[in-house]
Formats: sequence, structure tokens, C-alpha cells
Amino acid sequence: MTRLNTEQVLNDNTTQDPLAIATLKLNHKALSDVNGLSVFKNLEKLDLTFNNLTSLQGLESCTNLKWLSVVQNKLQSLKGIEGLSKLTVLNAGKNKLQSMDEIRPLVGLCALILNDNEIDSICKLDQMKNLNTLVLSRNPIHTIGDSLLKLKSMKKLSFSNCKLQSIDSSLKSCIELKELRLAHNEIKMLPNDLAHNKKLLNLDLGNNVIMRWSDLKVLSSLGNLKNLNLQGNPIAESAKLDKKIRRLLPGLRVLNARPIDKCIQNEKDNGSDKGDDTSIKKIELQKGKKDGKLKDNVETHMSGRGSDGELDHPNDVDVERKSECKKRKMDKVTREEKEVPSLDNKINHGTNDIAKDKKTSKQKRAKNNKEPSSLIHKETLTKIEKQKKKAKKERERQVDVIDDTEMPFEQLFGGDGGEDINADLGKVGEKAVEDMSIKANSVSFSSNRKEMKNQDRVARLQIAPVVEIGMGGPSTWADE
Repeated sequence: MTRLNTEQVLNDNTTQDPLAIATLKLNHKALSDVNGLSVFKNLEKLDLTFNNLTSLQGLESCTNLKWLSVVQNKLQSLKGIEGLSKLTVLNAGKNKLQSMDEIRPLVGLCALILNDNEIDSICKLDQMKNLNTLVLSRNPIHTIGDSLLKLKSMKKLSFSNCKLQSIDSSLKSCIELKELRLAHNEIKMLPNDLAHNKKLLNLDLGNNVIMRWSDLKVLSSLGNLKNLNLQGNPIAESAKLDKKIRRLLPGLRVLNARPIDKCIQNEKDNGSDKGDDTSIKKIELQKGKKDGKLKDNVETHMSGRGSDGELDHPNDVDVERKSECKKRKMDKVTREEKEVPSLDNKINHGTNDIAKDKKTSKQKRAKNNKEPSSLIHKETLTKIEKQKKKAKKERERQVDVIDDTEMPFEQLFGGDGGEDINADLGKVGEKAVEDMSIKANSVSFSSNRKEMKNQDRVARLQIAPVVEIGMGGPSTWADE
């Protein structure tokens, strides 16, 4: 057992007067009790995190304490703090507390953090008129009840990773509530009474059991909501949910941990990537102009056209298409017939250079038992056809890559994958794909990744300002 050495504390603070000390940081000291602190009667801020405390008996004399942290100890009770009437911030997370009854007399509390304990019920907090932050995450709490009914100053609430099945009307008095965390519970629906929390900005409902759209209709009353998480719920698997939520909450900036503008952009891009025939037609038409003819798959997608390029009557489309197909076949046969004599002429009636080539060719043929001229024609035509097929396959490959519905959009266009974020909704990061320009035979994109990254960072949602907890600061303190 390690006891507090008062003389050592005074020496560390370069004073011999215990009344002159207002702030003490005694973390990681392996302390087993705090009896020696009774002489520091003017203490206002005391940090006792990461010790071996099993009791807070001995703090009764520190009546001026305003800020107390006893995180990561072995406390099973908070006895000893009942008389600290000036206390505004209490952090007793990561202990073995089974009850929170000892804090009821502390009516001046602004922030109460009791995460990661063994508390299964919430005591009445109706006398704490100034309480604005309450963190009870990772406790086996099954119901909130009416313990919060008179807390009109409440701004930040965390009940994540508890065992809640509903919140009923327990929050209707918290009209100043701005941040509500209910992730990793067994909640099936949002009550209509949540409509009283009109100032709500951040709502985390991730990993619950919400299944129906009707269970979320109260969201229409939360017009100020900026950040909503529904990941891990059965309803989140619905493809239409995102669009419904955006229609219902036009002011929403982050949905399921992703900025709304990025979600919309990706939907548009993925939509054109998967089924936008118009953009594919444009690309193929431009390729066709460069090659001197339209590709067969483009003509298959397009409606029938007359010789003047205009659309024919719908009833004539099939007839016209068959006619065009027949015409192409005839043209192909004619071209082949023309190419063969042309090659004969080059061999038999060409210029002097061609004649020399012919002579050399004849000598080679003589050595190879005089190959028939028809074989030469066939080999030449085969090479030409292979080159044409290779060029055609290359053009088709370029178009097919753009139309690949299985390939992720970010990978397709060289964008980096976005960062995953946790249920705290604290980080939002994803690369954007911009400046898409379609040219005759290529698709190009902006290569200025650094600039896009900076722009994306600016667009990130800033959830909470840097203000000390208990005074309106972030409720993430000891809730990670």
C-alpha cells in the first residue's frame, strides 16, 4: 500500500504552506488512499487518475474542490465526496462503481462522467439544474426512466454501449440537448417525444435494431440536425434510406459518418458509371469519329437513324437496323475484294521499288519451293485483320473499364479510399474525384490530390469547440 506523502507534495510544489496549493496532479502514484489530502483545504483542482484507490474517504476537508478526476482506480463507491458542494466536474470513469447515489447532493455539478463502470440504474438528478454533460456509456443500464425529466440545461448525453431498449419520454425536458449518443444498444424506434429536442445537432444511433422507416419519422422535427449515424441498423441496408433522410433533413451535413456532398457526388458518379448510356454513347461516338466508323455496340444502343442522321419513325427502326447491318456486310465484302487486286497490282505492276521487292520475294519463294501467291495474300490479309481486331479490342477495353459496375468508383478513377471513422463521428475524411473531362479517346481527371485533400479537410464537420468539459466542452472526455 502506498500512502500520500504530504512533505513530498509540498516539496514538489516548492512551498511549505498547504493552503497555498490550488491544483494537484497526483496520477500514476500507486496511491491506495487519500487521507493525507485533508490539509490541502484550498484545493480547487485534483487529478488522481491511474492509482489504486478503493475509497475517497479523506476528501471531506477539501470543500473548495471544483474539479475532480479519479479515473482508472478500483473504486466501488463514491463515499467521501458528498460534502463537496462546490464541485462542478466529476470524472470517475473506468472504476467498479455499482451505484451513483453519492452524487445526488452535488447539485452544482455541470459535468458528470461515469463511463465504464457497473452502474445498472440512474438516480434522480432533478436537483442538478446546471448539469450540461452526462456520460454513462458502457454501463449495464436498461432504462433511463424519469431521472432526467427536469434537466433543462442538458446539452450532451452519452448512453452508448448500454442495454437500452427504448428512451421513451425520458429526454423531453432536455430542450437544450445538442449531442445524443445511443449507439450499440437495443433501441427499436425513436419516440415522438424526441421532437422536443429541436436543438439537437449530433445524433448517433449506430448499431441498434431499427428496422422500419416509420420508426424514424420523428426526425422530421429535428430541423437543426447536422450529424446523423444509422450504421449497423437493419434499416441502413435500404438503398433508398439515404435519399429519404436527405429529403427529410435538408440541413444535414454528415450521414453515416460521411459528408452529405460527398455521398451525393458518389451517387451521381456511380450512377453514370453503371447505367448512364448517354455518357457512354458520347465517348463511343467520339471514338467512332476518329476511327472513321461507329462501333457495333454503340449502334446497338442507339435508336435507328436514317441516311440523313435523323431518327426514323419508331416502327421503321428494326427494318432500318437490319438494312444497315446488311449494308455493312456488303461493304466489308467489297472492301476485301478491292484489297486483294490491289495487293496483286503492288506485287505484279508496282513501281521499281516494288519490282525489286517482288524479285527478292520470288527468290525467297524459290528457296521455299515457290509458295503460291494466294498464300501471300492470305497472310497479308490476316495481319491486317489482326491489327484491326487488336485496335478494336483496345477501344472496347477503354469503354468497358468506364462501364465496369463491379469496380469501386474510387479505384476506377484513381481516388484514394476514404478513412473509416468510429461511432463517435469525430473524423470525416475522403478523397473527392473532380474535373472529369471526356475527350476523343480518353478520360482525364484532376491530379492535384493535395489541393483536393485540403479542400476536403475544410469541409469536415467541427463537432465541438475546445472548451473545458463541464463548461460546454466536448463530452468525448473519458468516453473513447
